[in-house]
Amino acid sequence: MLNLSAQLRFHARIRPQAEALIYGDTQLDWATLDQRVRRLAGGLQARGIGPDSIVGMMMKNSSAFIELLYALSHLGAVSLPMNFRLSAEEIGYITGHAGVDLVLADAEFAPVLEGMDRPVLLLDTAAQSDPGLVLGGDPIDAPQPRAGGDLMRLMYTSGTTDRPKGVTHSYDNFHYKNMDMVLSLQLSAQDRLCMVGPLYHVGACDLPGMAVHMVGGTLVVLRDYDAQQVVDTIARERITGIWLAPVMTSGILALERDGLPDLSSLRWCIAGGDRTPESRIRDFGNLFPKARYIDAYGMTETVSGDTLMEPGREIDKIGSVGRPVSMVELEIRDDAGAVQPIGEAGEICMRGPKVTRGYWKDPERTAAAMFPDGFLRSGDVGYLDQDGFLFLTDRKKDMIISGGENIASSELERVIFMMPQVEDVAVIAKPDDKWGEVPMAVIVPRPGQSLTLDQLTAFCRSRLAGFKCPKDMRLVQALPRNPSGKILKRVLRDETLKDL
Repeated sequence: MLNLSAQLRFHARIRPQAEALIYGDTQLDWATLDQRVRRLAGGLQARGIGPDSIVGMMMKNSSAFIELLYALSHLGAVSLPMNFRLSAEEIGYITGHAGVDLVLADAEFAPVLEGMDRPVLLLDTAAQSDPGLVLGGDPIDAPQPRAGGDLMRLMYTSGTTDRPKGVTHSYDNFHYKNMDMVLSLQLSAQDRLCMVGPLYHVGACDLPGMAVHMVGGTLVVLRDYDAQQVVDTIARERITGIWLAPVMTSGILALERDGLPDLSSLRWCIAGGDRTPESRIRDFGNLFPKARYIDAYGMTETVSGDTLMEPGREIDKIGSVGRPVSMVELEIRDDAGAVQPIGEAGEICMRGPKVTRGYWKDPERTAAAMFPDGFLRSGDVGYLDQDGFLFLTDRKKDMIISGGENIASSELERVIFMMPQVEDVAVIAKPDDKWGEVPMAVIVPRPGQSLTLDQLTAFCRSRLAGFKCPKDMRLVQALPRNPSGKILKRVLRDETLKDL
């Protein structure tokens, strides 16, 4: 029995009064959460949801979000969390492509769902109400049996380079990911996870996310991100772990330190994905004296968490995103599939029981993403050092080819980020008649600071080869990012280059 509600029933039996889920004033022990999920499953079944039904979820963070994940699994249905920032057209594409049977949505998103050709059920999840009481229906005690290969969830990629793809997550994918999180982070029933990132995203929901529930720990859900609220929650709820997008970490580290509460309960924070400057790691350690800052690498296609930085290696392996977790084989390959030697950059490829079997209703993209021996092509470029630590270089599609030379935009971004005038930066390829492409820096300046192209070029030339330096620059107020903090280079290119 691989149904998610099986673990819920287990903890309700052995620790019925222990805290399972906290959301604002809603505090649910395991017994109560189990009862609410069974009743919610009955309400969904009364609306025609059953085994293999696909249910879209357009919701902000809430206790109801977690309860619905359990209730849908209890019925053998498939959950499809969706980005609530998407437009009506984007939601229409995803729900149509997925074949959604029902959309569950927060009431505040009713305007964007008008005219949907799928049934929509609105919920007031901000009110912290019991969704099972809202839906009605009789409790369903017996969960629908699920096998390891059965589809548990669909998650559509953010579309940084192309039309969103429906990533399939089986029960095996999900459970092997959970086991890796338990092993890597030494999770136990004493862990208390703050979930503040949007739960439609793998980072917030799965890194380690629901793995904390698997071992009987407590989930503390925040509806929205606010830096002060996060640190207050860590102190009040004695939070032991948290996942944060890089922009969230920046907000927390920018808080005034005077008068901050006791934050010594935090043991770890997964907050990486790109090279983290040593100064940020030390600043984090000053704020959270007992916590590890964990750089990590992962994908929606692997249910996240493929590599994690190990304790005590943060400084001597600065720039790395750690070593692979136990359930992942990771190799660096060239386009033909040949494994690259140590230190040689190539495409990051992975195989293992938590790697997706492919994209929903998309055999061509699935075939293009997989080598014949089952290794997934990530589309990311990196290399392994002699100790097996992974260093990211770039997205393949973000590589700038200027006069036949490859320029890794991330390398240039890291140098520019060192400038005191720079708050944020992204480097994109600008078409050029002579060189084919040249690097263009799109920069968010720090408040009150100015910057010229000559200053930028001189700074970069002192640290990089001349051909790598920006040949053009734009100053902007903000860079487009997805919820995990990744810069949307496709959007940035479209906005920046449209008038050139």
